[in-house]
Amino acid sequence: MNVTMTLNGSDVSHDVEPRTLLVQFIRDAAGLKGTNVGCDTTSCGACTVLLDGRSVKSCTVLAAQADGSSVTTIEGLAEADGTMHPVQRAFHEKHGLQCGYCTPGMVMAIVSLIAERGDHELTEHDIRLGLEGNLCRCTGYHNIVEAAMAAARAPELRS
Repeated sequence: MNVTMTLNGSDVSHDVEPRTLLVQFIRDAAGLKGTNVGCDTTSCGACTVLLDGRSVKSCTVLAAQADGSSVTTIEGLAEADGTMHPVQRAFHEKHGLQCGYCTPGMVMAIVSLIAERGDHELTEHDIRLGLEGNLCRCTGYHNIVEAAMAAARAPELRS
């Protein structure tokens, strides 16, 4: 079947099997490798992307379900000139990563969390609750939470 979506601002169309997962479409059909496959059981969140602005685990969504939608991956966050998104910048500045495997999913989940909240006064509890579906096997989450709190205060994200 043919699946068409706006992927990181560009229209993308590929013929895929009906059972193709969105993560497979992103990685294999579109060739974007920033979205990771971590567990294949929806437990880790390494495959988190934004589907029409809301975070989803792309291993739980069929590509056909995203037909006609807008999908943003980690590659689509930075500006065309390479300027990092405020959440990416905060992860860099606050050392919010270890091995980096979970980082794209964490970043996408935090982008969504900040957008959903809108008040930008996220507490540590709010962030930890918002990241329950994203696992990091390398760290105790302290720097990830610090990065999320710093990003939420970024002037560019204030509504």
